[in-house]
Amino acid sequence: MKTVALRLNIFIQHTVLQREWVTLQTQFDSYEKCSLAIKLFSILICCILVFALDAALWPLFVVAILWLQDGIWKTFQNRIGQRLEVVEQAIQETPHHVPDNTSQLGMQFNIAWNQTRADAIGLVSEYIKQSLKPTVAYPHVILMALVIGQLYAN
Repeated sequence: MKTVALRLNIFIQHTVLQREWVTLQTQFDSYEKCSLAIKLFSILICCILVFALDAALWPLFVVAILWLQDGIWKTFQNRIGQRLEVVEQAIQETPHHVPDNTSQLGMQFNIAWNQTRADAIGLVSEYIKQSLKPTVAYPHVILMALVIGQLYAN
């Protein structure tokens, strides 16, 4: 009887993990699309401020804000990615045993994140680290250089 219950528990846990993976992967991909939207918006606003309105230093501030926002967005995506890795590892191991680590149980995203959550300085540091990654920094750095070049040209 225990063997049947154990197998049923493993099957249920595997199903829960699969559902969580699909949900998280969908979210992970949508964050990528939103990051691209932030970049495109940054390009559009910067070009309007620089070329149409000749707005002096304002485009630098706007691009910096959007760059940091993009970094924050990518930080959220990174947290989902970390959970995806835990879920994928648990899915590989689940056919053999019930996870003994609660972070490998399905539907534990917020609990797992809260267990490793940094303080305010750590969160800001995480946002800045994400912002400095090349895939996030592009096109913001180029836009800032364009604005500075335009300022010096005038």
